[in-house]
Amino acid sequence: MEDKADDAEFVMVPELDKLLEQDPFLKPYKKDFQRRYTLFVELLKKIEGCEGGLEKFSRSYQSFGIHTQPDGGIYCKEWAPGAEAVFLTGDFNDWNPFSHPYKKLDFGKWELYIPPREDKLPVILHGSKIKVAIKTKSGEVIYRISPWAKYVLQEEKKVVYDWVHWQPAESYTRKYERPKKSNSIRIYESHVGIASPEGKIASYKNFTYNVLPKIKDLGYNCIQLMAVMEHAYYASFGYQITSFFAASSRYGTPDELKELVDVAHSMGIQVLLDVVHSHASRNSEDGLNQFDGTNACFFHDGPRGNHDLWDSRLFDYSNWEVLRFLLSNLRWWIEEYGFDGFRFDGVTSMLYHHHGIGCGFTGDYNEYFGLQVDEESLLYLMIANHMTHSLYPDCITIAEDVSGMPALCCPVTQGGGGFDYRLAMAVPDKWIQILKEYKDEEWNIGDIVHTLTNRRYNEKCIAYAESHDQALVGDKTLAFWLMDAEMYSNMSVLSPLTPVIDRGIQLHKMIRLITHALGGEGYLNFMGNEFGHPEWLDFPRKGNNESYHYARRQFHLSEDQILRYRFLYAFDRDMNRLEGKFGWLSSPPAYVSAKHQGDKLIAFERANLLFIFNFHPSKSFTGYRIAVNIPGKYIIALDTDSEEYGGHKRIDHKTEFFTENFPYNNRQYSLLVPRNRAKT
Repeated sequence: MEDKADDAEFVMVPELDKLLEQDPFLKPYKKDFQRRYTLFVELLKKIEGCEGGLEKFSRSYQSFGIHTQPDGGIYCKEWAPGAEAVFLTGDFNDWNPFSHPYKKLDFGKWELYIPPREDKLPVILHGSKIKVAIKTKSGEVIYRISPWAKYVLQEEKKVVYDWVHWQPAESYTRKYERPKKSNSIRIYESHVGIASPEGKIASYKNFTYNVLPKIKDLGYNCIQLMAVMEHAYYASFGYQITSFFAASSRYGTPDELKELVDVAHSMGIQVLLDVVHSHASRNSEDGLNQFDGTNACFFHDGPRGNHDLWDSRLFDYSNWEVLRFLLSNLRWWIEEYGFDGFRFDGVTSMLYHHHGIGCGFTGDYNEYFGLQVDEESLLYLMIANHMTHSLYPDCITIAEDVSGMPALCCPVTQGGGGFDYRLAMAVPDKWIQILKEYKDEEWNIGDIVHTLTNRRYNEKCIAYAESHDQALVGDKTLAFWLMDAEMYSNMSVLSPLTPVIDRGIQLHKMIRLITHALGGEGYLNFMGNEFGHPEWLDFPRKGNNESYHYARRQFHLSEDQILRYRFLYAFDRDMNRLEGKFGWLSSPPAYVSAKHQGDKLIAFERANLLFIFNFHPSKSFTGYRIAVNIPGKYIIALDTDSEEYGGHKRIDHKTEFFTENFPYNNRQYSLLVPRNRAKT
């Protein structure tokens, strides 16, 4: 009776029983899910009552900021609750700070209407530079860029950014339909600025016409674009956002980004934005920090508003106007630029008051519930996922979460966070640990399989062997861990194949294939890593004399027929194409029939394919028995030892393998195969 009375305090979670049936260990935390869902429903009702619904609320970018009206007038609106007065200044009024004051509205909002000129043209023209002038409570006048600015530009030799009114007479018009969401998502993680072999900041145009064809050829059906939201400090890799609605001008114009997304769509490729809503830059000249002259406004005041490790500001997700701003920001990137979804950065930091700092996350369920959870942030993520998926059914959302919070990637109707996928962040860490700490003969096969298969049932994961994190200066890519300095001297086919290069090329392919096939329901690769890019990634900064030498990708290496990089490129391409044909990422998890420590062998079945990996550094056997569940004739579909992938051609691809009615390793049938390096 007490349980029923307690339940009556909460809104019924429609599919909570399904979640608890899948994971009975969550039953003690039933009330936590009920409370979270009740808060979610109550917030939706408030938005409906106060704003006319989530659809309208999340289009607030249509009124906030600065907008040219059909009659040629200019309408401006800002939220600056700590301001004493607000003005608009710029080229249009010779930078007079007080000639165009905003009118104060309720709830800290301000508005301004500027009538058109006598010739009906707007007073503020496309390309004009403008600023918001804020008079603070202390009487100081500070100059700020609108949080809703669509375009900001840093002129050469200038320290601060200019807010540029972006209202072209003709804007880019989309020509192609959005691709339908694929059940097998293969992501090419990309950074526009480094997508060129030249030591400079590359452009949207370069990416559209030189990189997109490579991505299509490689078999990736999704791109994750990093560092697009404007950031004043290039070396922050796009993680210190200053203008949330502005596409970075260092790569080109907004129209050129729209064209990039549109051309990707023409190739059947979805485009995700790496969205940073977990924190914001502390920069007050160019960013949101102290927009109205106070420490609060968009952020928590006091210590809660600061992330000590990232030296950045933390949003107050309980604030109505912050919710308006962030939800509208998601809608803006989808509606204006055509993005197909988001990879949410720093979700672990958002989910917990401790931000994951000093927390190892052992898997104890008590870590995911209780006072350490920031339910205001979690509620924002639930609302954000609900909005994107209800308005755009083909939208994809991915959580960068290292904590493994249960139900984060379950539907909101189950009491979950609503994400489609989470990044399998333990997988790349495991590969780096193995290569860094163990000899080949010491590899723990069971540990590898456990890491690749250890994910929550019915919560999808994006598996990856390495991402941008492993490419950054201070770390090493897998290729560099495997081959190190010999990558600079022995990657030519005209030079002898050394043991280091031979081992590196073979393991590079095998690590990627087993991660792709066993590690999740999606796959991710950082640009250039598919062919073993030989250098790490480092942006121009004081520590390297502002050099662009490492802030580039040398795509030409994979195109040079004399270099062995082309073997890795060809394998990555054919691996993706094989997945596209058989769809193992959208199939149920693999059945692992063998993980033999002594033989260093792993065998598993997935999507009507049989995968066999021999990680032994020196042994190769013939007549090795492998268990299968489907009888019949098996042929080779992909072989890492093929000559076109830099292998040694030790397996005859004309060989046919027939099953025997011989039960083995808990499977009904088995077959004998010549055992070699990885084979599918």
